[in-house]
Amino acid sequence: MLWLLVAFLLATSVTFAQEEDREGSKDHPLISRYPGSSISYYDVKKFDEYVLPLGKFEKEKLTKSQKLEGKVTQITYRAPEDRSTLEIYRNYELALKKAGFETLFSATSKELGEGWQDAFAAAISSRSTKDLGAYLGGEGRYIVAKSTRQEGDVYVALYVALGWYSNAMVQLDVIEVKPMETGLVTVNAEVLAEDIARTGHVAVYGIYFDTGKADVKPESEPALKEIAKLLQQSPKLQLYVVGHTDNVGTLNSNMELSKLRAEAVVKALISKHGIDSKRLHPVGVGPLAPVASNKTEEGRAKNRR
Repeated sequence: MLWLLVAFLLATSVTFAQEEDREGSKDHPLISRYPGSSISYYDVKKFDEYVLPLGKFEKEKLTKSQKLEGKVTQITYRAPEDRSTLEIYRNYELALKKAGFETLFSATSKELGEGWQDAFAAAISSRSTKDLGAYLGGEGRYIVAKSTRQEGDVYVALYVALGWYSNAMVQLDVIEVKPMETGLVTVNAEVLAEDIARTGHVAVYGIYFDTGKADVKPESEPALKEIAKLLQQSPKLQLYVVGHTDNVGTLNSNMELSKLRAEAVVKALISKHGIDSKRLHPVGVGPLAPVASNKTEEGRAKNRR
């Protein structure tokens, strides 16, 4: 069942002079805007990776975060000038609670630590802190809440802070966890052979893993079969199986993850397709060899290979 969250006023009703929303934008169907707010930024990805900050900022990094995958909606609201960050935050907090959301983490900007705003902006978006607008001032308040649903969990990350012109800015991110649509990319052994002959390497995009994990998913089998076919047709061919990631997360974690994934692919080719282990050499290079910009999801998707 979908719940509609309504951020309502606790004070008496007031008429606001509301600015126009950004063209093409709209509220998320699960959670409304604070009355009188306008949308200054709006972005929806049908499937993307999102790093959810779940802790303070210490020693130049977030102390805790969680990688999620699914539909990601990011909305920045400019709130009415005469409303405080606390009043707006409390309305959203109460609405989430009434809708049955579980609070995973909450804190004020002072509690979060110096540098948290920049780390938050970098974690959730390729936009700069300045462009996000919500992080330019003080009085920041942050909350992460989760709703468990049969069709997939929903996470809400909300940050309210003073922005330009003393207006409170609201950064609302809604992540609807769901599996990615697969079967959209196919791999052909002949094409693999041609690319290797021409350039010495080939990028394979049909191998799938869960976020932050190194277990090869069953839907990867068509791509693995074509790689095995390539090796069977070229008995002398040896391959470096190189795992690549985007730049979301830390360098060390991405380097380790890419190595584990490369090893998992090699293991699958050996155990399921009878390829000689001496012909396969797993290597992980993390985000160190991008083929596209990491500023967009399209670019990050190309870099995960």
